Amino acid sequence: MFTQKANAIFQDVITTYHVVNTVDQSFTNKYDKTDDLIAHLLYRKCWIDTVQWHYEDIIRDPQIDPIAAITLKRQIDASNQDRTDMVEFIDSYFLEKYKDVTPKESAKINSESPAWAIDRLSILALKIYHMNEEVERKDASDSHISACQAKLNILLEQRVDLSTAIEDLVSDIESGDKYMKVYKQMKMYNDDELNPVLRGQK
Repeated sequence: MFTQKANAIFQDVITTYHVVNTVDQSFTNKYDKTDDLIAHLLYRKCWIDTVQWHYEDIIRDPQIDPIAAITLKRQIDASNQDRTDMVEFIDSYFLEKYKDVTPKESAKINSESPAWAIDRLSILALKIYHMNEEVERKDASDSHISACQAKLNILLEQRVDLSTAIEDLVSDIESGDKYMKVYKQMKMYNDDELNPVLRGQK
């Protein structure tokens, strides 16, 4: 199953990141894009998400230096753009894979593309990892651990449900019961023609 592979890759990425556990570490993709393109894309996608997860932790430090915060905010903006680009690359993979499928006359469009659902699955893997960390904390109270275990149970159930939904969507596209229509995200804040502040600096 596709999501079984995706979830395994996401868990591998997150575990690998936490060996060094710093946002400044170098990145090496374990998958060659010529041998396994989708694995290559999924690995890169989850790495971006994992680094950004920790960017978001750092920037919430109330003692953060204001200059460092500005630098980090720009890194988060760049990461968001990378994340969106990777989603579009993943959707391009599915468009290419199913380009010869003729949708049935009764075919319907889904509210989100496969890649945006996969994006949520990647973020969910991070939530599960970090919630599990809270459950295993030795310095936490019993009530904290109990509350986090209840949340972890829900997250694990959500992963099953989301994985099932993605499998159904991909299967429906493959059979022609649904069709893909991908909209480029057209983010405006990084574009020096669309962001009025950046445009004013030209």
